[in-house]
Amino acid sequence: MALSCSGTRAAAGIDDKPTVMEALTVSAPKTHTLFMGADIAVSLGGELYPVRDVVGASWVLVIGGQEKLVSTKDASTEFQITPSLKLAEGSASIVGFTRMRAYTFANDPGVIITKRLTKVGMDTAMLEGVAQDAQNYTDVMANKGLGPSRVFAFSDKQFGDEAILSLAQVGFKSTGGSDDGAAALKYARHQEAIAVSNTKSETEVLGPTHTQGLDAMNVDFTISSARALYNPYVVTITRFHPKGAKPGVVQHLVYGAALNPIGENPLRVHLVEEGFPYDYEVIDFQLHIYDRGAEVATSLSSNRVDLTRDEAFEYVKLEYIEKHRSATLAPVPAMGHLPSALPTRLAAGDYASPFYVRVSRDGLGDEVYSDPACTRRLDDPFIDSVVRELRFKPALEHGRPVPGVAEVDLGKLQI
Repeated sequence: MALSCSGTRAAAGIDDKPTVMEALTVSAPKTHTLFMGADIAVSLGGELYPVRDVVGASWVLVIGGQEKLVSTKDASTEFQITPSLKLAEGSASIVGFTRMRAYTFANDPGVIITKRLTKVGMDTAMLEGVAQDAQNYTDVMANKGLGPSRVFAFSDKQFGDEAILSLAQVGFKSTGGSDDGAAALKYARHQEAIAVSNTKSETEVLGPTHTQGLDAMNVDFTISSARALYNPYVVTITRFHPKGAKPGVVQHLVYGAALNPIGENPLRVHLVEEGFPYDYEVIDFQLHIYDRGAEVATSLSSNRVDLTRDEAFEYVKLEYIEKHRSATLAPVPAMGHLPSALPTRLAAGDYASPFYVRVSRDGLGDEVYSDPACTRRLDDPFIDSVVRELRFKPALEHGRPVPGVAEVDLGKLQI
């Protein structure tokens, strides 16, 4: 009987069990992310030094084995930014991401208006005080019952001579007469009315505030990660066209900031990036997250591809072989999960000496030995469990993968 393309497995009399490929697809979770990241280096004295961290408002560079701090606010700092294909375990989730051109605090029209209103309010209070002083003087001098004591009438001023001198800067000065008191009060009310009228419409506000244009960037997002990030920092790279520059002219601004530790609970991040020219035009914007100097994949990473552990390991091997086409090298650990009990065992003095693992040409570990000649088999279930979780960059002989022996020091292992 011929089968139609729409027939089911059961209708065709075929076992409904998944194929081997389907089973692998279902059972193998996507644990790694391949993505396009960025390697960032700072130029000092003609040399390039990779950024290793951000502490406070400073880039952290390692020069001659010593950490050197370079201010992130130093506009004269020169960077080299190199796009780089990277592989990371897991991926941080970024939601609610927004970026918007903005004003720096000193250039914000709202801030300028507030400062002006505050100054006008203080000037008005001084003027009213001077006016009241003048009125009090007039009232006392008109009271003949006070007799000679009237000469002290103007010695008790609410604001004093310093206020009068200050008010001279805004166009009014009183000498203490009753007419001057009325003039001061009238002038105060007039200035207050002008200030209020200047806030009635955006057009009227932007005129007198003299703002020079948008010169900052506000960046907001919320980030979380199933894999804890204990020492994270963010770097943004903005390519922009300065206002008034020739067509095609593009500059970039690199901004860095330390972040609080990131875990499964969402962390809200708000950045105010300064240093842009007035009314710049954004050409491109990138956001990168790093932890202890290593870039972390995020949901915003460009060209990202999710991989299973085996797929990620195949990528690592291929990249390693490609970079060492003619080299002869011993195998080295590349990937794996170390037992949670390992730090405790190391602190107790266990596994202070390295051990040796036979590694296949495919980068898989096998038997474990206590000597590099592989003559003394090491029978230790804990070490066996560690080796089962490890994947190795294979040994190379003139660039070709071959079986080899890897030295493993658990106290120095970094994977």
